[in-house]
Amino acid sequence: MPAKNASASVKYKRVVLKLSGEVLRGKGTEPIDAVTLERMCEQVKEIHDLGVQVCVVIGGGNIFRGLQGAKRGVDRTTGDYMGMLATVINGLAIMDCLEKMGVNTRVQSAIPMNQIAEPFIMRRAMRHLEKKRVVIFVAGTGNPYFSTDTTAALRASELHADIIMKATKVDGIYDKDPKKNPDAVKYDELTFVDALRQRLNVMDSTAFSLCLDNNVPILVFNLDDPHAILKAIKGEKIGTLVHN
Repeated sequence: MPAKNASASVKYKRVVLKLSGEVLRGKGTEPIDAVTLERMCEQVKEIHDLGVQVCVVIGGGNIFRGLQGAKRGVDRTTGDYMGMLATVINGLAIMDCLEKMGVNTRVQSAIPMNQIAEPFIMRRAMRHLEKKRVVIFVAGTGNPYFSTDTTAALRASELHADIIMKATKVDGIYDKDPKKNPDAVKYDELTFVDALRQRLNVMDSTAFSLCLDNNVPILVFNLDDPHAILKAIKGEKIGTLVHN
């Protein structure tokens, strides 16, 4: 069950933080920007210090994305495995940064690679959380044709997380693309049914179905605010909350 020692001031006790690999790129051209990485890890540490149990699911789009590879002639299955390996690189970078901040961290991989990461074992992940360790899940689900959104939904369901917090480049969910439509309207809250009815792109369909079936809320927000995760954890109005 979620942490008993988390501060009473927090709304969520166990969270899955879903980060796209693109978040690590920052505004430069390097796949992993050191300043951006540090700022992001500071936000993770901030909520970890409050007693919140934190899992991180990281994408690999800053290095390689399977679908992009398919457009360049790479076989889809091969491209997806390449993308999974990219998430491992990102996960190790986050681990290294958090450890230097004094946060005990474990990396669990869906693809066995014992020299650099533990295999994903649900009960072991639970134990790490209970021992106040941040757990980083890499290599997606270990299967091609599944996104890291699906990984986040799957791990959140398995670990009985209170919420999936999805960091994106926009500050929530809009009725249409805000970059192309200045009159786009942002939602503060949505039900799963409304999101489906309006065909809003919250997560891919597999991930969204998992969250719907297992009643896992999704918070979509922008990570640019240096205290965005803390505000969300405390239940402040930020981004868009999708729930039942």
